[in-house]
Amino acid sequence: MSAQYQCLIAGAAGRDFHNFQTFFRQHPEFHVCGFTATQIPFIESRSYPQSLAGPDYDADIPIFPEAQLPELIKRFHIDFVFLAYSDLAYDTVMHTASLVQASGASFVLLGPEQTQLTSQRPVIAVTAVRTGAGKSPLTRWIASHLAAAGHTPGTIRHPMPYGNLEQQRCQHFATEADLERYECTIEEREEYQPYLERGLSIYAGVDYELILRTAEKDSDVILWDGGNNDFSFIKPDLLITVADALRPGHEVRYYPGETNLRMADVVVINKVSAATDADRALIREHVSQLNPDATVIEADLELVVDDPDQITGRRVLVIEDGPTLLHGGMATGAGYAAARKFGATDFLDPRNFAKGTIAAAYQKYPHMGPILPALGYSEQQRQELSETINGSGAELIIDATPAGLTHVVQTSLPIVRVRYEFQQRTGTPLEQIIQNVLKQ
Repeated sequence: MSAQYQCLIAGAAGRDFHNFQTFFRQHPEFHVCGFTATQIPFIESRSYPQSLAGPDYDADIPIFPEAQLPELIKRFHIDFVFLAYSDLAYDTVMHTASLVQASGASFVLLGPEQTQLTSQRPVIAVTAVRTGAGKSPLTRWIASHLAAAGHTPGTIRHPMPYGNLEQQRCQHFATEADLERYECTIEEREEYQPYLERGLSIYAGVDYELILRTAEKDSDVILWDGGNNDFSFIKPDLLITVADALRPGHEVRYYPGETNLRMADVVVINKVSAATDADRALIREHVSQLNPDATVIEADLELVVDDPDQITGRRVLVIEDGPTLLHGGMATGAGYAAARKFGATDFLDPRNFAKGTIAAAYQKYPHMGPILPALGYSEQQRQELSETINGSGAELIIDATPAGLTHVVQTSLPIVRVRYEFQQRTGTPLEQIIQNVLKQ
């Protein structure tokens, strides 16, 4: 069928590529003239390879900055703009929709029926209502539990293909060498390395049909580790959605987090020990209103600190997970909590000595507190991160990045590593819920 409609896909190197593979390749009447990219730096100068685009495309598909959207709509005579990324405030979604419509095109959101894959194995999907709610510690806890119970989990991570898309079509991370082989950014390492440290492997990439079928060969359970607050790429038999007790109300104000909340079989209200009763009650009220059949449990992220005595009385530089701080909207994270708990005397504010694109991040995201986001999407940015750390004057680095900074930055400063581990507090034991689903 020849193309009838000219389209753009607005994305961030993840959901956009998946939607292309699952929807647009099956519907050639919708011709994609280009992708736009935002949220993630250094990715808009690439193109989507013709080898992945398929026979209806005779050249690579260009990727443009999203700021060019009105001009692109006019240049390509666009009929439809498909929004395909996540963790957006509702006003951002509708401002974008208004911009698209004012430029003459229609604004579209694809749903699960058009984009979810079906597995031959039972599927447990972990999603969230916001970035940084704690879904990855929970997913790793489930993977470890499944392995201890004699299962072989095939964990599939939401995409982060920030390099060569053809080489990243189907990635299987089983050893440290795989992280080097795929030239992973800091953000990619933050998601993959914690699995490797537990003796578990993980899959990711661009072509999730191929990724799923590859994982199924060696696994008896598929485990979806979601990204941001996106919904699962694979149709789940058990959908677990994590809500953040420290951001009450966000579960009904961010796209597509509310989608996950409404679809969930289990809602995990996380970080409850640091929240007020009123905050927890508000989230429970929203769950009751939007998804009254969901099972609700409460949980915490427990701090695990290597050698906490080193922190006491020291002048520290706290380094945290980048996405949680940036578009996730958090001011601080695990590292800052550990520094306060174990008596650091001085918190260095990186805004006073940040270099290059690291300094620019503070201007773009002024909500951040006296912490350093672990940004490293390019070799230049990793070098700027190293220079910022080494020029800080800190006595100690508190490293709260899930991957551990020693793999990607060079410093002679002493480092204490901080991690989060999932701990259920109330409700039906999650392992019991999982086993009941697998028995079915």
